Amino acid sequence: MDATSLATLWATIALIIFLAIAIYIKVPGMIAKALDARAARISSELDEARKLRDEAQQLLGQYKKKRKEAEQEAADIVAAAKREAELLAADAHKKTEDYVARRTALAEQKIGQAERDAVAEVRASAVDIAVEAARALLAAKVDAKAGADLFRSALQDVKAKLN
Repeated sequence: MDATSLATLWATIALIIFLAIAIYIKVPGMIAKALDARAARISSELDEARKLRDEAQQLLGQYKKKRKEAEQEAADIVAAAKREAELLAADAHKKTEDYVARRTALAEQKIGQAERDAVAEVRASAVDIAVEAARALLAAKVDAKAGADLFRSALQDVKAKLN
């Protein structure tokens, strides 16, 4: 045999011995066991990642729901504030109208009273003037004593008619 064949033969024998020793000490089983353990670990990590993703999705859903509820609550608060502001404005408007109506009625009453006072004053002046004119006319026509009696009776008649 030549040297290359002999080297190939020893390399083949060494390979067979190595494989026999490896099989004897159960290296393929250990490799398979290590690969199975690694596969199990990766599988459990994937399961845990799925669980975490599901939890994150649930939390996201809860936060979205809470955000919608908070937005709705804020919208309700704004709507209630608008309603309250409208009620306050309407109330203020009504109070203002009532105040103006009361002040107008009071002014009208004062004007009416002033008119009545003016009419009464004019009437009183007219009565005084008429009485004086009647006295002057009667004084000129009637003597003093009869004039005084006539004047008193006319004055009493006028006062009775006015009251």
